[in-house]
Amino acid sequence: MTGLQRESIDFGGLEIAFDERVLRPRTWTENQSWWAAELLPDLPPGDVLELCSGAGQIGLLAVAGTDRRLVCVDLNPAAAELTTANAAAAGRADLVEVREGRISDVLAPGERFPMMIADPPWVRRADTQRFPEDPLLAIDGGDDGLTVVRECLTAIATHLAEGGVALLQLGPGDQAEQVSRLLAGTPLVPGESRAYGDRGVLLRIDR
Repeated sequence: MTGLQRESIDFGGLEIAFDERVLRPRTWTENQSWWAAELLPDLPPGDVLELCSGAGQIGLLAVAGTDRRLVCVDLNPAAAELTTANAAAAGRADLVEVREGRISDVLAPGERFPMMIADPPWVRRADTQRFPEDPLLAIDGGDDGLTVVRECLTAIATHLAEGGVALLQLGPGDQAEQVSRLLAGTPLVPGESRAYGDRGVLLRIDR
């Protein structure tokens, strides 16, 4: 792409490449990776799935130092391109599978994952104009901010293995409470949430 400038950032010790077509990696989201890495040794065997993966940095850092395979899913072709490059740079080209497309289209019915990491856009559509430097596709969460979150919850309900854990990134405010209400009566159990000021919230979901 003419005029496209690729940058890189240190993300938990990984050199992550990105450009203006994806969301710039936020340092605070390393916490999602570290939490996942802390949980992985006690989870059943199997691949780690990252939904709405962007440049792939959160999933790549989560599995660093393990032999777990990582499956990254994103609708944005640029995200798929950058995740592939970042996996190779991290020496994990053979351990990372990148799938471009809608979540429901690229996951097979029988696939199960002991760890799922989801980083969906959660900004309300009316508020996206406040972040002109961010790609709209990466931040637009629909009218209530939860449109893509709901898609992730459907995928978690379908693909999280028994005894597995999902870590879901949400916006500040009451989104974690809203998600907990959405999970009522399902096999998914909302657990600990960790807030990072006005930057976002991480919610643990168990099966």
